[in-house]
This record gives sequence, C-alpha cells and structure tokens, in this order.
Amino acid sequence: MTKVAFCDDELSMLNKLQVLLDGYRVKQNREIEYTAFCSPLELLAAIERGIRFDVLLLDVLMPGENGIDTAAEIRRYDNNVKIIFLTSSAEFAVQSYAVSAFFYQLKPIQAESFFRVMDAVLDECEKEQTDSLILRCKGGITRIELKTLEYCEVIHRTLFFHLTNGKVLESTGSLDELCGQLKPYGNFLRPHRSYLVNLEYVQNLSARAITMSCLTEIPIPRGKYNEVKNTFLEYSFRDRQVIL
Repeated sequence: MTKVAFCDDELSMLNKLQVLLDGYRVKQNREIEYTAFCSPLELLAAIERGIRFDVLLLDVLMPGENGIDTAAEIRRYDNNVKIIFLTSSAEFAVQSYAVSAFFYQLKPIQAESFFRVMDAVLDECEKEQTDSLILRCKGGITRIELKTLEYCEVIHRTLFFHLTNGKVLESTGSLDELCGQLKPYGNFLRPHRSYLVNLEYVQNLSARAITMSCLTEIPIPRGKYNEVKNTFLEYSFRDRQVIL
C-alpha cells in the first residue's frame, strides 16, 4: 500500500487532487491511501508524530509557511518521502532542488501529466523498497539500501547499523526480527547472537572472528566456526567469487 499526502490551502485544489488520484488508482489498478492537509502546520504535526508518507504533493505558495520551507522542515524527520511541488509559478524551481524534490509540477494540473508523474514516482518508490530497510532513528525516518549495510549489532534493545560509508545509524528493535526480514536475501549471516553481517563485506574468516571490510572483528562463538565457514563458502560460490 502506497501512502500519499497532499497539502494545499485551496479547498478546490484539494478536491481536484482527490479526483485525480481516485481516477489514477482505478486506471492503473494501484493500491493507494491518501490524506489531505489544508495547512502546512497540520502536515508537519502529523509527520512529527511519526506518520510516514511515500509521496507528498505540496503546494508552494501557502499562507504562514511556504512549501519550500515546509519541505525543509520535513527533511529533518524524513529523508525518503518523494516531494512533488505544485505551483502556478516556476519562481521557486531552483530552491526545490535544495530539499531533494522529485518533481516540480506547474498548475493547472492536467490528468495526463498528473498520471505520468505518478507513474514515475511510484515506480521509483517500488524500486527503492525492493532492496532497502526503513529505520526509525533519532534523526527521523531513514531508508537504507541493503547493499550499503556492512553489519548490524545489538546492545540491549538498540540496533546499530554500520554502513559502508562509515556512518552508524541507531534504531530500536529486535535482531531476531531483523534476521527474519533479511533471510530471503541470502547474503546476511548471524554468526553471534549480537551481530548480523553482510557476507559481501567479509574480509577474513578465522576460527575466532570474522574481519569485515571496515576491519571490525565480529566474534565467532566456540563450536560455530564450521557452520559460519560453510555458509560463507556457499555464498561465495553462489555469487561466483573465486576462492584459491
């Protein structure tokens, strides 16, 4: 289910967007849930409460706080929502890139152009969701691509996601649940009750530890070495890596 929100201070525009989105859902047979906001303050309050949207259709010129400033506030909580600006003027097109806007749609909005934009943005959402995780971190909601996850460790109830760029993200959760989510991908291994590693980034394997590409050593419990070694070798052959 794709979650869409639109925010515009004009009731007539909100009604038009609902009609367009209803028509799009029927024509493209898409499962879409949408929420309408008549002020940026209402939208920001919802996002601050943790409500997440996949796509946001946001008017630029609104009283109180314009759409560009609203988008900048939203980016403090959510770096993944696709923002499509709606406006009757191209004046703010350059500023829209500063908040990573997906598209800048000029009014009046025609059904044909609206459908094309929705096709593009939903295809992008589906592509990102295929091989990624959504985390609720201290800094807001963040999506990470699985290929950038080197390993994860749990300390008490906090998960620490170590990424290939050296960044570490914190999120509450269960390592058991995370392992269940990532099991179908075939390249994640739990060698220790407190660690989950991406086999793609295993640099060295010994009887006592796994050395990752970042040179972090992941301990291997006594008696588990053969299981870890066999899993790593199976992955390596399956991935057509050469072993000498």
